Amino acid sequence: MLARIYQPARNAMQSGQAKTRQWVLEFVPEKRRDVDPLMGWTSSADMNSQVRLTFDSKEAAIEYATENGIAYRVDDPHKRKPMVRAGGYGENFATNRRRVWTH
Repeated sequence: MLARIYQPARNAMQSGQAKTRQWVLEFVPEKRRDVDPLMGWTSSADMNSQVRLTFDSKEAAIEYATENGIAYRVDDPHKRKPMVRAGGYGENFATNRRRVWTH
């Protein structure tokens, strides 16, 4: 039973970094999901796929996994470069512009 420790990416519908600070421990599915022939629902007999634990730091998640004898894999996040301009948004309306600003 292998666990995956990662920091979730931001939602595609948000521009900020909310809910991306915590670390998550999830179990990698051992069995594939099956489709019910009558209703078409997908299901799995793997109960560990329902477990999702959150931690405040990567070290806390690793410590929990080692204490409980869980094999784990750590996926480090890809941090994006902050998009901050030197003058900020107010620079668009500055009266001392050196060149003409237009769309």
